[in-house]
Amino acid sequence: MNDGVTFKLNIDDYLLHALKEDITSEDVSTNAVMPSAVRGTAQLLAKEDGILCGLQVFERVFHLLDSGTVFETDFHDGDAVTSGTCVGTLTGDIRVLLSGERTALNYLQRMSGIATFTKGFADELRGTRTRLLDTRKTTPNMRPFEKYAVTVGGGYNHRYNLSDGVLLKDNHIGAAGSVRRAVAMARKYAPFVRKVEVEVETLEMVQEALDAGADIIMLDNMDTETMAEAVRMIGGRALTECSGNVTRERLREIAALGVDYVSSGALTHSAPILDLSLKNLKPLPSAQA
Repeated sequence: MNDGVTFKLNIDDYLLHALKEDITSEDVSTNAVMPSAVRGTAQLLAKEDGILCGLQVFERVFHLLDSGTVFETDFHDGDAVTSGTCVGTLTGDIRVLLSGERTALNYLQRMSGIATFTKGFADELRGTRTRLLDTRKTTPNMRPFEKYAVTVGGGYNHRYNLSDGVLLKDNHIGAAGSVRRAVAMARKYAPFVRKVEVEVETLEMVQEALDAGADIIMLDNMDTETMAEAVRMIGGRALTECSGNVTRERLREIAALGVDYVSSGALTHSAPILDLSLKNLKPLPSAQA
């Protein structure tokens, strides 16, 4: 998410939609107090400790309103920040700073919150072979931002969307009739370059997935003892993923079982925002935009 082409192809539409949601005809409050263009500055302040993510998105929101807006910062995505730190300074038409403030902060706070929350999970897995994955449990129309934030926090992305890979969950298996039949149908339909992952809930399903030749076996909502036996049964014949009831407190216990991946929807659906604020807005002396 660090070049102009990426923004124009993949990001700008999302940002413009968010801006249009917030400004349907005009910003009445801003136009009331700022009837003409005046250049000014404002500071981006951190109000709590965390990991920054989304600085380019924050800046891009203002650029879409006025390409002459300047955001100056020495920080980068992934940097740690402490409460009270001035992260950067915005300079531009005060009307633009006021009108874009909430949309820009919504993205930055949300993405930084996910990066911070993910880092807490990733730190628990440091020194193990188990990788932390996100899920598709993302906020509608926020997926590219939230999945990027997971990587900034030290996690990895599971499939991006339904077109990205084969994951046969309980309802797919129910529709097909069995694990074996679901895997066979996926093998026949999907391109050979795509791996087939199967969600299982019991040791009997583990064996059926192995016999069917699944590439990845997701151990869903298993207790520690059952999961340990499942990993032993699989014995490296398929990659293993643990999912369901994954809390930060359980991560090292899960990693000790030897699973390859652990996925958690909480990384995106339960992360609190990181509190950041745009403050100290003031006009530049005798400056007109």
